[in-house]
Amino acid sequence: MYAQMWLACAGSLVYVPQPEEPILYFPQGHLEHVQPYVNRDSEAEMPVYDLPSRIHCKVLSVQLKVEIQTDEVFAQITLLPESKQDKASSNVDEVLSARAPRTKPHIYSKILTSSDTSMHGGFSLPKRLADECLPPLDMTQQTPSQEIVAKDLHGVVWCFHQIYRGHPRRHLLTTRWSAFVAMKKLVAGDICIFLRGKDGDLRIGIRRSVKSRINSSPSVISSHTMQHGILANAFHAINTGTMFTVYYRPWTCPSGFIVPLYKYMESTKHEYSIGRKFKMMFEDDAGGEQKFGGTITGIEDIDHIRWPESKWRCIKVKWDSNPEERLLPERISPWELELVIPNKQKQSFPVAPPKRICLKNASRSPLPDITNGRQMAVLMEHPNPNQGVFQGQEATANLSHSLDSANPTSRGPPPGNLATRKRQTRAEGRDDMLGPSLHVSQINHQGEVPEAADQNDATPSPRKEIKVFGVNLGGTP
Repeated sequence: MYAQMWLACAGSLVYVPQPEEPILYFPQGHLEHVQPYVNRDSEAEMPVYDLPSRIHCKVLSVQLKVEIQTDEVFAQITLLPESKQDKASSNVDEVLSARAPRTKPHIYSKILTSSDTSMHGGFSLPKRLADECLPPLDMTQQTPSQEIVAKDLHGVVWCFHQIYRGHPRRHLLTTRWSAFVAMKKLVAGDICIFLRGKDGDLRIGIRRSVKSRINSSPSVISSHTMQHGILANAFHAINTGTMFTVYYRPWTCPSGFIVPLYKYMESTKHEYSIGRKFKMMFEDDAGGEQKFGGTITGIEDIDHIRWPESKWRCIKVKWDSNPEERLLPERISPWELELVIPNKQKQSFPVAPPKRICLKNASRSPLPDITNGRQMAVLMEHPNPNQGVFQGQEATANLSHSLDSANPTSRGPPPGNLATRKRQTRAEGRDDMLGPSLHVSQINHQGEVPEAADQNDATPSPRKEIKVFGVNLGGTP
């Protein structure tokens, strides 16, 4: 229960490694992590060490602790650098399968109000917290009440008096609650957390609001001294192959400088470019999770001299909206964001099926083959005078009318494609685009044009004037 309460006080998005787990340690991120705790009066240039931007390590031990004065949770993590730093991509699948899943216990929390932190009042319990977390009250009493025993992260036992009263009735913690508020230095906006174990034991913890964390007093250690200690510690460990210890404080910076190896390797599979949309998870004041969207505006190193080609917070972003006016970072790391995949689904337009021509008595008058340009000209010259035929029968009637007046014994010029003849006449420079006039009698009863015959026929057939779209294709002079 201690570890579960520690994680609840740290935050739902806080990552704490497990022993024997491979991780990547970022010294650059560690230096940023300690900035709120150092004295910035002495401005000095950061020392330069020959350190890689990331160090592949194995976790030896993890100790979850809490500050006595401020109740701030922190983790003491012992790391051992790997002998081969370029072997960071191996056994990632084994790490994922071996890592124990993190179970989320039933946590009940409430943001304290001014009335809750008043020295003359009590703590108003939400109904769900009282019903599901606390022992049941005896409602047969005129004023139901009972004693509640809870233990904090320091192991201190607190005894509160729970009572159900008021108009309307509500659950209250009265006796000794004021002492708890004074001891923990709680203010409005802080969060009080309750956790009930399987054996019925009750735990109580707190999480400071963002405003309370900013106003925390800094350490007396200078920034220059702190930076030297962090870099020298990592430099000695990586060169001698010995273990070293770091301290992670999740209240200071949610972006941990210890990154799980599998998460970093997963981020290298994606392409990050300017203009890409992304989403990132944040924790709200009530302990819940909320996503914010943004756009990548740049990719560059923070310090290309000391940390060249470092992935630590190398992505510059612009947030889409911030209705709550939160302090959102201007730079983030690739493994912290979730790229939004654009929708590339193609629009499919339905294709209408071809219309089928329904002919009445199709067996009696089949449609002729009118693919030849000469036959089409004949059909368009002689429209069907009958108006009572069905759709599709006009072409049959026109062809029959033309064939009845044609002479099957006459011979004419060879057939040809209309486009081909058109190109030939243009090349010869003739005014008549379609060459010699077409005799209607040149079409036989099978709808074909015979081969060319002698042009000096003694008895030429009578010609009829043929026009297509207003162009005279031939006729009697």
